[in-house]
Amino acid sequence: MKQSNDLLNKVHKLHFVGIGGSGMCPIAEILHKEGYELTGSDVNESDTLARIRSYGIPVMMGHRAENIGDAEAVVHTAAVNRQNPELQAALAKGIPLIERSEMLGMVSARYPRTVGVSGTHGKTTTTSMITQILLDAEMDPSVVIGGKLKSMGSNGRAGNSDIMVCEACEYVDTFLHLHPAISVILNIDDDHLEYFGTVQNTIQHFRQYSLQTSSKLIVNGDDANSMQAVEGLTHAEIITFGLADTNDYYAANRTKNGAFAQFDLMCKGEKLCEVHMNIPGAHNVYNALAAAATAHNLGATPEQIAYSLAHFSGAGRRFEILGRPNGITIADDYAHHPAELKATLKAAAEMGFNKVWAVFQPFTYSRTKLLLHDFAEVLQMADHVVMTEIMGSREVNTYNIYTADLAAEIPGSVWFNTFEEVAKYIVANAQPGDLVITLGCGDIYKSAKMMLKLYNGESIG
Repeated sequence: MKQSNDLLNKVHKLHFVGIGGSGMCPIAEILHKEGYELTGSDVNESDTLARIRSYGIPVMMGHRAENIGDAEAVVHTAAVNRQNPELQAALAKGIPLIERSEMLGMVSARYPRTVGVSGTHGKTTTTSMITQILLDAEMDPSVVIGGKLKSMGSNGRAGNSDIMVCEACEYVDTFLHLHPAISVILNIDDDHLEYFGTVQNTIQHFRQYSLQTSSKLIVNGDDANSMQAVEGLTHAEIITFGLADTNDYYAANRTKNGAFAQFDLMCKGEKLCEVHMNIPGAHNVYNALAAAATAHNLGATPEQIAYSLAHFSGAGRRFEILGRPNGITIADDYAHHPAELKATLKAAAEMGFNKVWAVFQPFTYSRTKLLLHDFAEVLQMADHVVMTEIMGSREVNTYNIYTADLAAEIPGSVWFNTFEEVAKYIVANAQPGDLVITLGCGDIYKSAKMMLKLYNGESIG
């Protein structure tokens, strides 16, 4: 970490390859506010690029060697190919290349009260909840979120306080670049096993992340894997949250107003406030407890916590309602693991819709192959299941797995090769009073937007 800080102390001009990316833009904003001279490049126009340009940061479209100019370091995402002309130009000049997660580690190290939100599920929602509470409490944090927070209209901000809140993603050990003051561990589940191999290995990597946390570990006391990760650690204070009253922070007197939970937020037997959730699902009670515990330990009052959670309407792509054409509710959710699908579909079932249509895009061949039966089981919670072909992303299909294999285990399910076919099938079959929810961490949301266009009488090509 000392070397990281030394690098940021030695350079002033930085070039971002893919500056409009959701993980890159907030980091660029923070560095710009700190006085660094930035340039960037990207291949697609976007709202984030417009925001970057509004700060006076030059952005070039397309990737060319000359784009790096006189930069002293070049920042890029892991997805950028090493043969990218801008990376090649930096290598030729001997300019340091910094991967995005490394830069996040460098930036976060400059904040005395960095909060890293980790866990297999719920990182974006919990990070958003913490951010919302801190903003409402006028604590002015800097923020890096994996999805858009509606109240901010973006997925990041550069604040003026000593607090930074960011997601700490376990994928390929990204979170090991972070050394937070406070770490949240929401849960540890059987995801990314193509990298970790076993859940036990995953737990050990979370333990290493915990060891890199200096002040407080805020841990799901109801989750055995999370508790195993921090077992016996004494270098930081361990604070637990959960439904059981053995936790430091817990939910008592839980009731529901339709699909929305209500509970008393307790801290070591003392009632802090009443929480009235504004987003559905039992899983979000855990997210709210984690956010409340974190914000409370940063100095937010119980009244501020209660107000913010009551007004929190969700993060982008987390049970996000996109429209209600012809009495049919179209929603989109990032769920891509069986545990996430189960939580989302359970919440959907409690919301009083006539029928629930799950429109699922499997993501990565390895996850689909390893968890095939789990996917098949949870998807059957929906009344209708419509799927697309697997989005392979970073993988080659050496697993010989296809959506047809998943469909064979789900009676009555259908699947299509294109989003257009999915959209047309839904519009032809969904009825007023139904919920149609697109599910997946890829680009299945595009199909939901096509549905809205079709309902509006527009062409989708």
